[in-house]
Amino acid sequence: MKVTSRVVLALSVLGAALVEAFVPSSVIGSLQQQQFSPVKPSAALDRTWRQVSQLDAPSTENKKKENGDEPTVWECDEEANCVEVAACDEEQCRTSLDVRIHGTWYDLSGWRKAHPAGTHWIDWYDGRDATEVMDAFHSEKGRSMVQRLPKSVEPTATMLDSLAPPDTKLQIAFRKFRTELEAEGWWERDTSMDVKLIGIWGSLVLVAAATAHTVAPFSIMALSLSFTAAGWLGHDYCHGVDDWSVRLRNFAAVAAGLLPTWWVDKHNKHHAMTNEKGVDEDIATDPFLYQWAPDPADDSPLRKIQHYSFLVAFSFMFALWRYDSINSAIANLKKNRMHAEEEMKGLLIHYAVLLTVFPVGVWVPAVFISGLMSALIVTPTHQSEELFDEFQPDWVAAQFLSTRNAVTTNPFSEWLWGGMQYQLEHHLFPSMPRAKYPALRNRLKKFAEDNEIPGGYRESGEFEILKMNRDLYKKIAKSPAVDGAISTLGREGQVGSIQSTRK
Repeated sequence: MKVTSRVVLALSVLGAALVEAFVPSSVIGSLQQQQFSPVKPSAALDRTWRQVSQLDAPSTENKKKENGDEPTVWECDEEANCVEVAACDEEQCRTSLDVRIHGTWYDLSGWRKAHPAGTHWIDWYDGRDATEVMDAFHSEKGRSMVQRLPKSVEPTATMLDSLAPPDTKLQIAFRKFRTELEAEGWWERDTSMDVKLIGIWGSLVLVAAATAHTVAPFSIMALSLSFTAAGWLGHDYCHGVDDWSVRLRNFAAVAAGLLPTWWVDKHNKHHAMTNEKGVDEDIATDPFLYQWAPDPADDSPLRKIQHYSFLVAFSFMFALWRYDSINSAIANLKKNRMHAEEEMKGLLIHYAVLLTVFPVGVWVPAVFISGLMSALIVTPTHQSEELFDEFQPDWVAAQFLSTRNAVTTNPFSEWLWGGMQYQLEHHLFPSMPRAKYPALRNRLKKFAEDNEIPGGYRESGEFEILKMNRDLYKKIAKSPAVDGAISTLGREGQVGSIQSTRK
């Protein structure tokens, strides 16, 4: 049976919308178009959990205005242009918020609200080093903007240096390694590979549409594979900092129904604090799945059978992500967040085509099958490795300890895993195009050997790693509850960080 005219029309609309949705002028030009004007300080910022009592004395040493003793703080725009403003309003006085980047402490109290990715990122690193996270997630332009931000006052910087762990030999070696890779052009994208992958995704959508009313099982499988493929492509573009990624940032919304901003808020925290209990939402899967024995108050009868039921829980992943994406899209519009209108438009295009072309009996099971396939890929590369009870100041060591690669056995698996089989390469260099990871493998193995990293470069066969994940669920299912175990909802002092992306 030929594709109906309605299908052809809907797919034509999708094709035209893709072009328009992926080249929004605001994505490329919004930062340049915005003008900064000093604003009066509004309600004072709350002290974050990292600002302990020892910081109180230095934090009052705010820079004084030349013409008086009134303490001042900084107010910045999205281009990191900062001006001094009064530290106090009618209610409270603002304090500094200090983060170390490449050995220098910066006062980011005025930048936190202007930070495009949200205030929570700045708050989490108050009093900590954020060098690797800064380098990993930002473009060259974004990293250069740091130089314009105000530095912390000397008494605060001196005291924080005495409290914060110094850079390790591994961190220093990694920064040198990254600089070498950048000079060699590892972040230059081969767009021909992307065109090929997008072509595969588009072919799957067309096949699914052509068989939706005739061979439903075949359509379901093709559509589910297209959802998974779109997810990996969107994943790459949301991480990417090159021009191609910027233009295709909204691909995940149009092709998979997943909101980029929601995903970035959730997923980049996983990258920054991988396997950190109470912070990394990717391991916050209770009450259906537990990676460590919980406190009795947080326990669930489902834990006892999780090694049998985990496939059912996995299958709900994309459905839950779609639900969260819709809620986040609405909230972002209300908050006037960057890209909110474009992303909502992308979701509307996605569901308009999905509901027009595909029967409910096709697209609903496709969502669940795709969720199962994707969860089987993203889950085992971390959950069977080390889990951390505390913040890990050496981000590089933490990535090696918490990540295991999968060795695929055939070309189909190599495509289906979407680059996630090179999980360690991706976690250390998330903004690097995924097509570069296979060639980076041997370089990274040598780096691990040269720096004598405990556990080294970890990898297992694609089926072995799945068994390891199932064995973990079985072990935790049979373990007794532990009084005082860290809750996935956030350990003391970290509750806000995980709840901020659950709202």
